[in-house]
Amino acid sequence: MNHIGFYLRKIYFNKLTGQLIFKQASVQKYLFFQDGDLVHTKTNIPEERLGEILYKLGKISDDAHSEIDRYIEPNKSIGKTLAQKGLTSQRNVEDGLTYQMREITLSLFPYFDGEILFQEKSSLGELDFSTRINVPYLIEDGIRRMKFQPDLQKFLEKKTPLPKARVLYHLLTEEEKEILNKINGESTSEALWRSHKYNPEFFWKSLYLFYCLNLVDFRDKDAIPEKGPQEEQPGRPDVQEQLEEVLEFKEKISSFNYYQILGVPKNASEEEIKKAYFQLARKFHPDRFDRSVPPTFRGQIEDIFDRITKAYRTLTSKEQRKEYDIKGAPSREEGGRDLTKKADIKFRQAKTLYSQGRYEDALILLEDVLQLKRNKADHYLLMAMTESKIPSFRKKAEEHFLKAAELEPWNPEGHVGLGVLYKQEGLLTKAAKQFQKALEIDSDHEVARRELEAMGKGKKKTGLKELFSMNIFGPKKK
Repeated sequence: MNHIGFYLRKIYFNKLTGQLIFKQASVQKYLFFQDGDLVHTKTNIPEERLGEILYKLGKISDDAHSEIDRYIEPNKSIGKTLAQKGLTSQRNVEDGLTYQMREITLSLFPYFDGEILFQEKSSLGELDFSTRINVPYLIEDGIRRMKFQPDLQKFLEKKTPLPKARVLYHLLTEEEKEILNKINGESTSEALWRSHKYNPEFFWKSLYLFYCLNLVDFRDKDAIPEKGPQEEQPGRPDVQEQLEEVLEFKEKISSFNYYQILGVPKNASEEEIKKAYFQLARKFHPDRFDRSVPPTFRGQIEDIFDRITKAYRTLTSKEQRKEYDIKGAPSREEGGRDLTKKADIKFRQAKTLYSQGRYEDALILLEDVLQLKRNKADHYLLMAMTESKIPSFRKKAEEHFLKAAELEPWNPEGHVGLGVLYKQEGLLTKAAKQFQKALEIDSDHEVARRELEAMGKGKKKTGLKELFSMNIFGPKKK
């Protein structure tokens, strides 16, 4: 079982802060929580975006809706812009946000085969938390709306429910309260259902509702495996940490050669290569991951271990290693041309969205671009530029500016972008170092030179706008 209800239960009752990522086929949705409350959502479904929601609710006119792109401004939500221009009221915007956040979350309840990952964070940066939604009401509405799934009965029927504190008892209907009052901690769920001859669909959905509202739990031997953050087992690392390590390593090795994948020098002995391989196998062998890991993440784990194994086999064979040192790695047959074409199309679309100030939409496309092609500096540069416009993504922007500089060490733009980012964050020493690095590469770089002069003379800060108007994607090699 991999269902949104389990995650919402743990997030709310443990008062967690972080981001929940949901993927199912082409659908991608992001839910942001602070101290257990839902505070922000994102979606790649056009009909679920705020402008469409306001129009659907009759909060903006036909004319405003038809020209919605005109009202998009950098660093401003569309709702705030529409309210400031008098095209709707602030109250309408707040109503629209509440409706949007509820509907995006409730739309996840029908899925029992989606891929869900919760990333716990200490804070969400500077996101606007003016709208907060209480999670138990989402759980209540979502479970009642969803269709009955036979797998739910199979999953719960052998477990023994135990009654807990009735803090949210008032959310139940009289029929649901009747079922809850029959739970005594001695009978299995199946025995309880059969002895009282409840309607099966109603009973199993009700029992799941009780669990997600923390009105019942299950005996230790029957306990439902907790999904999400801080899932620990004796002697085993945290599952969330394992997945994050996988994603981080996968991003790194996309541009690594076989020696870099194993973390050994080119003159490494066969014994050193074996030792490095077995250390990586302890981390990334697919058998070390729980079977509940979503298929997409399992596929990435298998891909990483496949590449580690190929590197090991090549470098421990004298003939293959000699050939590899001369020719490099064989090309991976993954429809390379098609992937490159798809990446280029999405990249151009993302640049257009960025120029329109639609940063969150651009970010969703760029995530796809990096999945398709991970070795182009301009992809990372545009990603970093986009992330720097969204306060909660600025840490990632730093990583991606550095990645762009790593992939194209002759291109000063990654250093310049990072310098501007540091300067905006008030990190003036770090900013100056990045501008100096850019000038070491290109002594005539106008923005880097002007930024250093402005910092030295205390002039007004230049922003990313000036930087990004430069010819970022076509610098000449030196």
